[in-house]
Amino acid sequence: MPMRATRTHYRVTPLLSQPGARHERDKCAMTDRTGGTAAPPPPVRLCAGTCGHGVFSAEVWQTGPMQPGPSASAIGSPRPAPMLARQRQEHILERVAATGGVRVADVVEELGISEMTVRRDITELVTQGLVERVHGGAVAAGPTTLEPRFTAKSTLNLEAKHRIGQAAAAMVRPGDSLALSAGTTTLALAQALTELEHFPTLTVITNSLPAAQVLFDAADTARSENRDAPTVVVTGGERTPSNALVGPVAVDALRTMRVEWVFLGAHGFTPEAGLMTPNLLEASANQALVAAGRTVVATLDSTKWGVLGLRSFCPTRDIGVLVTDAEPDTDTISSLQQTGTRLTVAA
Repeated sequence: MPMRATRTHYRVTPLLSQPGARHERDKCAMTDRTGGTAAPPPPVRLCAGTCGHGVFSAEVWQTGPMQPGPSASAIGSPRPAPMLARQRQEHILERVAATGGVRVADVVEELGISEMTVRRDITELVTQGLVERVHGGAVAAGPTTLEPRFTAKSTLNLEAKHRIGQAAAAMVRPGDSLALSAGTTTLALAQALTELEHFPTLTVITNSLPAAQVLFDAADTARSENRDAPTVVVTGGERTPSNALVGPVAVDALRTMRVEWVFLGAHGFTPEAGLMTPNLLEASANQALVAAGRTVVATLDSTKWGVLGLRSFCPTRDIGVLVTDAEPDTDTISSLQQTGTRLTVAA
C-alpha cells in the first residue's frame, strides 16, 4: 500500500532534556523522501539540550491511499516568513499616501494579520507623527490646511458612504427643497436622490460640481423619456481641490435662498468644534448653506471623527441630524444628546 512521508518539526523544551543526553547531527538532518512502498524508517530519536539548531525534523509515515497534498518539490519549501513590523508599517504608509487614509479592516484582509497587530502598528506611526488615528483606521498626518483632492477621497469607504447617502435621502419628502455641500459623501446622497420615486418633484441647490453632474444627468434622462424632472440649481463660484464652488459668487447666490434641508459633508468633526474644513473659502460657502436651511444634516463616515480642519463652519448645536455609518464613542454620543442632535447610524 502506498505510503507518504510528511515532515513534522519539534521544538526543544526543557521537559525533553535528560542528563547526559547526546545529540548526533545526522539525527536532525532533514530528508525529502515521499511516497513509495518500502517499510517506514526507524523513528528518529529526539534528543534535547545539545542541538544548536533548536528544531528537529522527523519523517512521519502515513499508510493508506495517497491524499492530495503538495508535490515532492514543494515539500521542504520554506514557508513565507511573517512580515516584520517595519514592513507592515510601510504598507500602511503606502496606502495612506495613495488614498489619504486606510481602514484597519482593509489592512487585516490585505496582510492576513490580526486587528490588534494593525492597531499597534498605527499607534507606532502616530507616535512618530507619520499618521493621525481616526475611528476605524488612520489618515495622513499634516497641517489642518491640507486639503485632499476629490479624486483621492472618492475611492475611500464607498460602501459606508453609500449607506449614509441612502439613509439621508430617505428623509426627503415629495416637493421638498434642499441644498447639498461638496464632498464625496454628499455625492453618494445625490446619487441616492435620483433613485427616489419623488425625485422629479424636488428642487436641489448645490455648490458641488460632481453632485450637480449626477443630478443634471438624471434630469436629462427623465426629460428625454417625457417624464417630469427636478429643478437643479448650481451656485457658481471658484473651484476648489474638492470640486466645490466657493467665493463671493457662491456666497451671494446662497444668501437669499431658503430650503427645507441642508446636507453637509466635512473634512472632520469633533463635538467641541463641530464640522470643519481646511479651506477658508469653502468654510464661508458652507456657512451660507447652513444659514439657508431649516434643518442641517451632517453626513459623515466614521473616519471623520476626531479629524481637524483649519476652520469650523457649523457648531454641533446647529446640527439637527448627524448621519454616519458607525456609532461614535460614548463622549460624542453624550455631547450630541446635550445639543439635541439626532444621531442616525446607517444600517
